[in-house]
Amino acid sequence: MQEVGADGRPWCTLITVTYNSAATLAEFWQRPLPDGVEWIVVDNASTDDTADVADRLGAHVIRLGANKGFSYANNIGRQAARSEFVGFVNPDLRIDEAGLRELREIALSRGALVAPQLVNADGSLQPNGRGYPLLTAKIRNRLRGGDPRYLLLAHGSEPRPVCWFMGAAVFGAVEAFDRVKGWDPHFFLYYEDKDICLRAWAAGLEVLVSPRARFVHGWARETTRFSVAPWRRELASMAKFYRRYPEFLLGRRISARVHPDVESAVFPDGQ
Repeated sequence: MQEVGADGRPWCTLITVTYNSAATLAEFWQRPLPDGVEWIVVDNASTDDTADVADRLGAHVIRLGANKGFSYANNIGRQAARSEFVGFVNPDLRIDEAGLRELREIALSRGALVAPQLVNADGSLQPNGRGYPLLTAKIRNRLRGGDPRYLLLAHGSEPRPVCWFMGAAVFGAVEAFDRVKGWDPHFFLYYEDKDICLRAWAAGLEVLVSPRARFVHGWARETTRFSVAPWRRELASMAKFYRRYPEFLLGRRISARVHPDVESAVFPDGQ
């Protein structure tokens, strides 16, 4: 018997956007989902058998006739969700029930957007929490990485406030996503995670990474391989993002003045 609420709805909805993701789904989603969890896969007009694989794995599949981007498809999934608690999760994510319940408790009790602390297959931590999305910080990270003010990890037992977190795993109450008007389809792919987190802070919501919820993430980033199309998409989204948030071109001090709530929550000691 599926665990459902008093109104007959599931207690959690997972939404996965796919595009030619058949092999990835087969690798990461073979285990049965926890009772009371519905899984919606929104397929962006894949040319392989992604939608059929998702259907065999137990997802409710929404097949789009054209690829309109990650944010657009996330919003389609949100409209179909039946739970008050939703998670937008990539195809290369391996979830577990204990982590979902931890994230649900944080999201509903604090009205926050929340992410698990992502880990690699060997258990090492992935820095999915991030500091200010300064262009200089992004360039430094791509060149050498290791910046502790940009790559934020959640340790201990308490959720860690972050400026933003990667879009591989984004959870919250439906009410919270509705409050920020969902994902912005202005971003076809890339930078939509920075944008939705910043809009959450601006709306008075916390943006947190939970150290007690840990999900394995494959982290297969397209732009780590040479291909013109992913880089073209990233550069287009980058231009849109910095037009909307020019303070992140001007340095940390100005960014802190523009976003005082982020500064006080994420960097309480001015670190």
